[in-house]
Amino acid sequence: MNKPRHIILSIACLALMWCGALTSCSDEPDSEHFYTFTGEMASDYLKNRSETFSEFTEIVNRAGLMDLLSTYGHYTCFVPTNDAVNAYLREKGIPSVSSLSDADCDTIARTHLVNNMYTTMEMTQDRLATANMMGRYIATAPGFDEDNNAVIYLEGLARIMFKTQDDSVENGVMQPIDHVIEKSNNYISDLVRDNPNLSTFYKALVETKVVDEIMKVDDPNYDCRAYPKYYYKSHTWTEVGWVPDTKKYGFTIFVEPDNVYEAKGIPKGDIRALYDLACKLYDPVYPEDVAKEGHDFNHLTDSINPLHRYVQYHILTRYAAGTADLTPMELNNWHGGSLQSAIGFDEKLINPIDWFHTLLPHTLIKVEKATVPNYLGDAKKGDKFVNRRYDAQYKFRGSFIDPSTDTEYIHDGINGHYFYVDDIVAFSYDVQNKVQNMRIRMDFSSVFPEVMTNGLRFVGTLEDDPNAVADDAAVPKNGRNFYFPLGYLDGVTFTNCNVVLRRPHPGFWSWQGDEWNLFGDYDFTFRIPPIPYSGDWQVRLGFCAIETRGVMQVYFDGVPQGIPLDMTKFLNSDLYIGDSFVIDESAADYDKKTSEEKAEEQKLLKNLGAYRGPRSIFHYGPNAAYFVGNERTYRRILCQTYMDATKDHFIRFRVASDGKQGNNNEFMLDYLELVPKSVYGVDGDGQMEDDL
Repeated sequence: MNKPRHIILSIACLALMWCGALTSCSDEPDSEHFYTFTGEMASDYLKNRSETFSEFTEIVNRAGLMDLLSTYGHYTCFVPTNDAVNAYLREKGIPSVSSLSDADCDTIARTHLVNNMYTTMEMTQDRLATANMMGRYIATAPGFDEDNNAVIYLEGLARIMFKTQDDSVENGVMQPIDHVIEKSNNYISDLVRDNPNLSTFYKALVETKVVDEIMKVDDPNYDCRAYPKYYYKSHTWTEVGWVPDTKKYGFTIFVEPDNVYEAKGIPKGDIRALYDLACKLYDPVYPEDVAKEGHDFNHLTDSINPLHRYVQYHILTRYAAGTADLTPMELNNWHGGSLQSAIGFDEKLINPIDWFHTLLPHTLIKVEKATVPNYLGDAKKGDKFVNRRYDAQYKFRGSFIDPSTDTEYIHDGINGHYFYVDDIVAFSYDVQNKVQNMRIRMDFSSVFPEVMTNGLRFVGTLEDDPNAVADDAAVPKNGRNFYFPLGYLDGVTFTNCNVVLRRPHPGFWSWQGDEWNLFGDYDFTFRIPPIPYSGDWQVRLGFCAIETRGVMQVYFDGVPQGIPLDMTKFLNSDLYIGDSFVIDESAADYDKKTSEEKAEEQKLLKNLGAYRGPRSIFHYGPNAAYFVGNERTYRRILCQTYMDATKDHFIRFRVASDGKQGNNNEFMLDYLELVPKSVYGVDGDGQMEDDL
């Protein structure tokens, strides 16, 4: 069938979390969830409509999943009609469902089942927020059917049928569809190769041998079944942590189509011309390498070669499951639509931004969604860009990320995804010294690429579970918390502790809702994200102070930094500015202060090694509470020192509590700031670093 043109501009980017096995460590509901019911379950829905769904029903039976659909749960079942299944079989040259293997049936069935409930009204992003039972994300996009009804398309082809959509059963939502859903099992490099519009970039990918760097899929030695659940208490919350189900590797490529290169004067497939462009972009950044042998055109595989660096910088060392994952999660319909923004961002004051490591050592890419009204330039609100900086100081447009996916070529593979961009992506001199010469603020879930690649960020329903641990078999209705075995997170070492990622909750005093906790007699070291250039930098930690937390000593590259950080002390304590900080001050009250008052207070706090929380961010409960007015949600300077941008740098946290303070010395990591002297180094009367 031909897909209506209406949906082409909004086809969702294909996405995946991948799962090497057919089941994860938490696929099936526990026995406690079996119960007696009187209404129709998903299994009954299939059995009672044999005239429409008998073929898919047979597939589910062959997969051994019918019992699952007859038990308590929260499922979305995308149900292909008999016509859809038969068309799929004809395309594959298979005579009937009975000719499929049991493994084929398992794959097909699990591809169409999602362990969460979604109506079409909730399919607002370019992919479902929950992976299917094969660990793959299903791409979604709005469109219209032949009767001009607004419908949702899955993977750019399968259409949720308007007349029977959102049919609820006791344990989920049934979504009849007119095509069988398929996901590609090709490597990301193969998908780039198979798209003739990307021939120039693919040729460079091969000739530099960067293609060899993006062939990993998973860690064959990782087995989540080897780790027990971890029980802990954070503040007053008694919770359980699971290890991640998978340990996958993934990549995301921002790639210029051939016509973008041709507009720059680079003929299709002309690697010499692309090399010459790379020299213009990278020689000013790495002048010390220009005269070295590895720089010339005959050494494209050398790590210092400009074209090698050019190709590496296009590739993120994580898997982004669609454009929705390139910037923090959108809250378009949360609390009845009362919050319309990226999670934790005041979009009138600051653009939602995320920072990601690339394959080019010691570099980050900045991805930004344009929202601030005064600084849209020629962008539309909501457009996303690579390395954009459009503000009062600079007017760099960056490279626009095309949110649509052409239907002829697959963008999503077994270990990665690619996005079209409309201009050159490079770590150029201007990107290094202007675009990224700013305060770099990263949620700790962005600091570690494994979190996004394995589908652990923004998991769950964004609602609270009952504040109790039921028993060893309980699986929280609204999502899981995770803890990480030693060796799971790259660049991280620790002893005598557990490292926990708590999923987003509406009431947490945490930016973007989630938080990281350390428990135990911890000695925790992590590699901080790279800085764009060498110089004097501050490293800051954003967190929430609570009475049940502990005290730790900070080290930078092995050297202790100042007095220990006490997470029980608030900004209105004698350690900081005491009673002059008004408790629960609103953002509006803070805004009433004069510029001189704000500057004077910031200077005082800075001398004490602290800053208020940012004015532009808030925790996302029903009443947005801005960090700037909360005595608990502030920033502490971890160190202020010269940093070499060509080297790795490490922060170490070592417990300094007296005994088992609070909840087992609980220590919180919310977000990290890397701040250049050009930003923090203001010291004149009445001057201050911006408070955003």
